[in-house]
Amino acid sequence: MDERSSTAPHVVIELDPQLRVTGWNRRAEQVFGVSATEALGKPVAEVAPVSGDPAAWSAALTPDGEAPRVRAVALSGRELMFESWAQVLRDGDGQVTGAALYGHDVTARETEARRGDLERTILATLLDTLDISTWALDRDGVFLFQDGKAMRDAGLQAHQFVGANMFEVYANETGHAEVRTALAGEPVIGVQSETYGVHWMHWYIPVKSTTGVALVGISLDVSDTKRNEAELRNKLDLIEKQQEVIRELSTPIIEIWDGVITLPIVGLIDSVRTAEIMDNLLQTVARTRARFAILDLTGVEVVDTGTASHLIGMIQAIRLLGAEGILTGIHPVIAQTIVSLGVDLTRVGVHAKLRDALQYCITRLGRKRPAPPTAGA
Repeated sequence: MDERSSTAPHVVIELDPQLRVTGWNRRAEQVFGVSATEALGKPVAEVAPVSGDPAAWSAALTPDGEAPRVRAVALSGRELMFESWAQVLRDGDGQVTGAALYGHDVTARETEARRGDLERTILATLLDTLDISTWALDRDGVFLFQDGKAMRDAGLQAHQFVGANMFEVYANETGHAEVRTALAGEPVIGVQSETYGVHWMHWYIPVKSTTGVALVGISLDVSDTKRNEAELRNKLDLIEKQQEVIRELSTPIIEIWDGVITLPIVGLIDSVRTAEIMDNLLQTVARTRARFAILDLTGVEVVDTGTASHLIGMIQAIRLLGAEGILTGIHPVIAQTIVSLGVDLTRVGVHAKLRDALQYCITRLGRKRPAPPTAGA
């Protein structure tokens, strides 16, 4: 090996026709960690074994071996990515006398390339699978990248607006202020908009780089979520209306005579339901200017002391509106509960049946039931 090859900045390895090492320069010692003394005379496949291909270096003796190629060389405890090309050596008669290998360590480059391929694969998978659109802008707002399944589903093509200014393409859309804020270096998250008939949620992420990218945007298609929210809202509204109807049906207030209303209460009642009953009843008394309000408890068998207290309070509230409250249909258990409260009922009208209470009210109003029409009338 001549002095020039020995001190070359790249690896130079000289081989005989049997692929034994006849020359091993200083750079080869550094790259492979094998001294020239150790390498000389040994098969190149022994000092620079190629992973999974023991006969890889035989290509150095063929014209095809002159094309650059990256091989994984298995060294002690590590793998070296070695890019090399070969030159077949011949004597004056054209006979092959060996070969010269030239190359350099490209491990860092190949590792970075593999990482880049992996990142591109991950990005492509996300863009092709998720309902997102990803895009990038330079500092002037010009599109550098634009792709994603959600964008294509909206009828756009990948990179359709690359080279165009975002503020011009979407001149009539809102959200420009948020984009400018992100271009100035402040992240903006959760911006919502509607474009191309699609509901979007955007994330604007500033980027500090020397590649010209100032902003990366991620736009998520949330149309399904919006539809689900609208459906849920409609269902909740329907449930609320149904509950209102149920409340009205469970506490129907009936005007059974001029100036006389009755409220038949059925089922279990607690403090919450009693409060609703009181509110509806007092509003009806005020609206109809009723003189008498009959609370029929025939359909209620048990109340607690708190509810009984509310019922008595309801009678007192009716009196404050200028009407008279009357209780009918009280069960024995309810009577015991009311007595246990020690409430004075001397000023509260109490009747056994609704009929008796109605007769009382008619009498007080000074009216009689109208006689049924006679034949021929």
